[in-house]
Amino acid sequence: MEPLSHRGLARLSWIDTLYSNFSYAADDYEAEGHEEQKGPPEGSEAMPYIDESPTMSPQLSARSQASGDRVSPTPPEGLAPGVEAGKGLEMRKLVLSGFLASEEIYINQLEALLLPMKPLKATATTSQPVLTIQQIETIFYKVQDIYQIHKEFYDSLCPKVQQWDSQVTMGHLFQKLASQLGVYKAFVDNYKVALETAEKCSQSNNQFQKISEELKVKGPKDSKDSHTSVTMEALLYKPIDRVTRSTLVLHDLLKHTPVDHPDYPLLQDALRISQNFLSSINEDIDPRRTAVTTPKGETRQLVKDGFLVEVSESSRKLRHVFLFTDVLLCAKLKKTSAGKHQQYDCKWYIPLADLVFPSPEESEASPQVQPFPDHELEDMKMKISTLKSEIQKEKANKGQSRAIERLKKKMFENEFLLLLNSPTIPFRIHNRNGKSYLFLLSSDYERSEWREAIQKLQKKDLQAFVLSSVELQVLTGSCFKLRTVHNIPVTSNKDDDESPGLYGFLHVIVHSAKGFKQSANLYCTLEVDSFGYFVSKAKTRVFRDTAEPKWDEEFEIELEGSQSLRILCYEKCYDKSKVNKDNNEIVDKIMGKGQIQLDPQTVETKNWHTDVIEMNGIKVEFSMKFTSRDMSLKRTPSKKQTGVFGVKISVVTKRERSKVPYIVRQCVEEVEKRGIEEVGIYRISGVATDIQALKAVFDANNKDILLMLSDMDINAIAGTLKLYFRELPEPLLTDRLYLAFMEGIALSDPAAKENCMMHLLRSLPDPNLITFLFLLEHLKRVAEKEPINKMSLHNLATVFGPTLLRPSEVESKAHLTSAADIWSHDVMAQVQVLLYYLQHPPISFAELKRNTLYFSTDV
Repeated sequence: MEPLSHRGLARLSWIDTLYSNFSYAADDYEAEGHEEQKGPPEGSEAMPYIDESPTMSPQLSARSQASGDRVSPTPPEGLAPGVEAGKGLEMRKLVLSGFLASEEIYINQLEALLLPMKPLKATATTSQPVLTIQQIETIFYKVQDIYQIHKEFYDSLCPKVQQWDSQVTMGHLFQKLASQLGVYKAFVDNYKVALETAEKCSQSNNQFQKISEELKVKGPKDSKDSHTSVTMEALLYKPIDRVTRSTLVLHDLLKHTPVDHPDYPLLQDALRISQNFLSSINEDIDPRRTAVTTPKGETRQLVKDGFLVEVSESSRKLRHVFLFTDVLLCAKLKKTSAGKHQQYDCKWYIPLADLVFPSPEESEASPQVQPFPDHELEDMKMKISTLKSEIQKEKANKGQSRAIERLKKKMFENEFLLLLNSPTIPFRIHNRNGKSYLFLLSSDYERSEWREAIQKLQKKDLQAFVLSSVELQVLTGSCFKLRTVHNIPVTSNKDDDESPGLYGFLHVIVHSAKGFKQSANLYCTLEVDSFGYFVSKAKTRVFRDTAEPKWDEEFEIELEGSQSLRILCYEKCYDKSKVNKDNNEIVDKIMGKGQIQLDPQTVETKNWHTDVIEMNGIKVEFSMKFTSRDMSLKRTPSKKQTGVFGVKISVVTKRERSKVPYIVRQCVEEVEKRGIEEVGIYRISGVATDIQALKAVFDANNKDILLMLSDMDINAIAGTLKLYFRELPEPLLTDRLYLAFMEGIALSDPAAKENCMMHLLRSLPDPNLITFLFLLEHLKRVAEKEPINKMSLHNLATVFGPTLLRPSEVESKAHLTSAADIWSHDVMAQVQVLLYYLQHPPISFAELKRNTLYFSTDV
């Protein structure tokens, strides 16, 4: 069979790699992946699409065409282990040789692009500059850095391929190359501006036009052609094309690398990083896919799309929202009969020229939407976790595909309901000629992304218009093909080989930030994803009146299958008039936001990993490390019996001659005095250094405890209380009774459950029981302030349940196989146990001890 042409291969590489994260139906793939590639029309804004460099050896090209393989995030199961050593290593060499040849051409192209930069800079300071320094820096932004990275990579890889033997290793080179993709992100973000600047400079300056139209690229060493002429516009596209090609090569290298080869884990890591990078920028990369022509011949492009929850007629509806260059369109998928292509139905549209964001004080109060009860959301999470476990069991036992599909369908229904009912953050848009529309989002990050994308487009000279029914039909008809988000963001839509995410504790230190243009009152919040949506987990203190805040604050964040960490930087607003009428909160201004993938191989080390996140010119420096949930189960008894942390509760109460440990009483008193109305109390992480300072003071029984408590941030005090319970040598509800609590909460007969759960409380040692009842009453008082602090009984049970009741190390090892199982089997039940007691009428110690309910089973 004839090998694919380079142009055809390039086209397939884009579609296959960028969309490997989406599960296509067969007809989608046929429609989008194999249509005839047409060059962009004259004068269109489309990116150029030319690259003569060979991506792989012809043998591989032919094979991939014959088999119809698509790029997937990891090699097909079982393929790598079966690689024959000799044949596999020979194929590795062929792949690397082809890639090395294309890398040489790529370096020559970057050299050609950089060649005019020095003379242009030299003339910039003369009386007759061709371009200004700023224009030069915009056009050639990051090209020098990309050149250095690839030159170093090529120089290191070349001798390894030339002196090939079976022992050669080069995975570390690809891993290093992948780790430097941040430079490409900066290049991609600037790409459109670079093109626009180059085009404007060509129009206004003949000299630059001549330079940019005929750049000379050196041919390969063994080529007859010494030079080829290429335009600057075409060369500026090369770095964008390169990441995709590197990702394809990594995929093929993995297919031909034995699993026990030292390169295998390094190449896997490089592929994961590359694909995370590609999926994060795929909306910006290729506008040719997103262009749609109106009947008038204008080019309208899709800039952003995604699923949002709209409040319509006082109920929640899931919509697919499409942001084009001049219009925002809200649609829903039509129900279609089997075999027919899916289509969208337009619910409404607003030309961007008519779209305005009402300020918080201007916006009228929302139509009343009944908030979804917290306990029902928790029930959904529990059902989802149980269904996940059942699906895994069916797969492990080679169960019937019909049974698995039935379970998957149930899981999707629950995840869909959770996605629909959990968002609470209002995002309102208004048509200046008509009505307002309200969306509910799960995160301030998404609200900011949509607002910024719309405002950026509104800076252009936009005209108001009305679409005819035909124009609207054409535009809505294009949505199915143009969309970049294909599936509702729920885990049942993910491929089986996708990462299940991390379960455990992420420790994050937010160090400092730079890049602010003027002094302000600044703070950061941290968000992680859970069950398909993002939740705010921590907040730094406000650093007042500075352009270079130095927080140096450490937080411990619980992860529930999380894959991403977001950092948002805010300017604190103290103006009480700027209150959002949707939720009575003062609206602080987002100064910047950024997101990173939580890559298990990077995060799961004992050492701190320091990183910098760039956001709108602001750089935030932070460090992080991860502790898996099974590691966090390990309770280390304190060696010094004089302290309180890590010491048995009976020892502490006996020493203090108290019924409830002093530390518990003092923390509870302080929270009730000044933290009971704090939004997210007990959920928002306190600063780790403050918590450690309080721990030391309580352990030393220092006289300054009360003074220190009154000055300390309330989230640190809440965090100290949680830490005390977590560091007890055994949990408050004891190792001995753990399985009995698990069995008791699973009983379905209410009377039997009541009998069992009360008997279990009576079975606790007195210090444990009295302390538990004391904490129970406190948490109920906190939940009474839920309208203000947003902490319901269910939220509090989620925070404290796994701390007060957890399996001993021996039990956890005996019946759990993975981190996800720990969450599925244990944590949900631990939450339900605490919730049972929180929802129970008041329980008094004396009454409990006096009652003699009969319970047949010995504990």
